[in-house]
Amino acid sequence: MRDIPLPMAVALASRVTTFARCWRLTRRDGATLGFTDHDDDVAFDGVTYRAATGMTASAAESALGLAVSGLDVVGALDDSGLTEADLARGAYDGAAVALFLVDWEAPANRLLLFAGALGEVARESAAFSAELRSLTHALAQPRGRAYQRACDADLGDARCGIDLTAPERRAEGTVDGANGARGFSSSVLAGRGSVFTRGRLIWTSGANAGASGEVRRHLDASAELAEAPAMPIAAGDGFVVTEGCDKSFATCRDRFANRLNFRGFPQMPGNDWLARAAKAGGDNDGGRLG
Repeated sequence: MRDIPLPMAVALASRVTTFARCWRLTRRDGATLGFTDHDDDVAFDGVTYRAATGMTASAAESALGLAVSGLDVVGALDDSGLTEADLARGAYDGAAVALFLVDWEAPANRLLLFAGALGEVARESAAFSAELRSLTHALAQPRGRAYQRACDADLGDARCGIDLTAPERRAEGTVDGANGARGFSSSVLAGRGSVFTRGRLIWTSGANAGASGEVRRHLDASAELAEAPAMPIAAGDGFVVTEGCDKSFATCRDRFANRLNFRGFPQMPGNDWLARAAKAGGDNDGGRLG
């Protein structure tokens, strides 16, 4: 049951109401945007909720317990707010969302209707639609570890322990030339073999500045990304790239000298060994299999 402040309850009970919905979107980099379905801007808590953005929302679904709830919103893309380029480069991935019911004549009278995060986003022409996921969505995600030969840590995280800020583990430079939508060449990659395969690349300048992606393949001065960035790669674009790891025990031991932090089970038998059947005439004494 919602605890509605008395002034808000009185306003809701009146015959003529002056309510609008306001959305506050907070990106992971701290940037905050506000939108409203009112016909004029609404401001509170230091955020101006802009009108004329075409924002509409479906009915919110909620229930007692930990069931996942959510709603969908539709709005317009414009240069002063949500831009197609920002959405494409992932600037709003996982952004925090708060939905308020606000008395636009007295914005202090407001009620938080929904809090969650931005989910799947679809773009079409000059508009976008987005799924808003409630806070309980995180509780529905799989947790825990799986028994597997490969390491389940991410290179450079606390469980791995490798320092990716060390100069020998990274490279910083600019693109010499693009090779299709995902590939490029750079002299700073030359002489490093293929150590940046499966590594992480962050664009520091150019049309994709701030975006990141995984390196699918690296060989000498050439690199190919797993996914094409939102904007075309161009000569002069700056980037920082860190080494990658194939998560095998041999790589962890020989290349990184980090076998004590290996987070897999390299001695685990494979499916062919587990499915092996006993042979007639063999030494079937019930002992340990070699």
